[in-house]
Amino acid sequence: MNKPSARDRLAQAAFDLFNESGYEQTTVDDIAERAGLSRATFFRNYPSKEDVIFPDHDRLIEKVRDRLRSSSHATALAAVSDAVRLVLLHYLDEGDLARRRYALTSTVPALREREIVSVARYQRLFREFITEWMGDSTQSAALRAELMAAAVVSAHNHVLRRWLRGDTTDPVREVDEAMRQVINLFTPRASGSGADGTTVIAFRTSQPLDSLLPAIQDLLEAGA
Repeated sequence: MNKPSARDRLAQAAFDLFNESGYEQTTVDDIAERAGLSRATFFRNYPSKEDVIFPDHDRLIEKVRDRLRSSSHATALAAVSDAVRLVLLHYLDEGDLARRRYALTSTVPALREREIVSVARYQRLFREFITEWMGDSTQSAALRAELMAAAVVSAHNHVLRRWLRGDTTDPVREVDEAMRQVINLFTPRASGSGADGTTVIAFRTSQPLDSLLPAIQDLLEAGA
């Protein structure tokens, strides 16, 4: 078994102390001592006590940005779905640490405020990408991009919270379904006698094809 990294040891020590003594009462020195590391080692890994709690959003946002940039106009919505799944998988990989963070941020107002700021960064990134994808600078288009970005983030957070609370055992399937609904809401459907053909938007899912066919058929009939 691989030995935990200094970063992981510090995070484990921090959350243990937060549970035992409370967030406000725990100091950086306390965390370093519990982890068996020096104060200098703490600051080489985390800028502050607060940073121990939250994932590396800078790195995660860059991964999301890279995924969005790798798309073409035709695959932009699929890229948004992939990016949302990428963020969710990061939390799933954290496992119990993500659940402990959720419990802590629910009880400490200052941490909750910081979490809200982090969520806003993701929403801004999606809004900018969607605005560019739409290629429309009108006020109505700007509002549409803002609403869609908010829906994307809300869909992710809804599924993430369900997993954190233990309300789902298949969050990846749920986030794929949530994103399908978001895309369906914001993708104009052809209507009227002048509309020809069928538009199909594809995105990756963990569901088997046989289980998806009825839903695809329903969508096609609804758009007919």
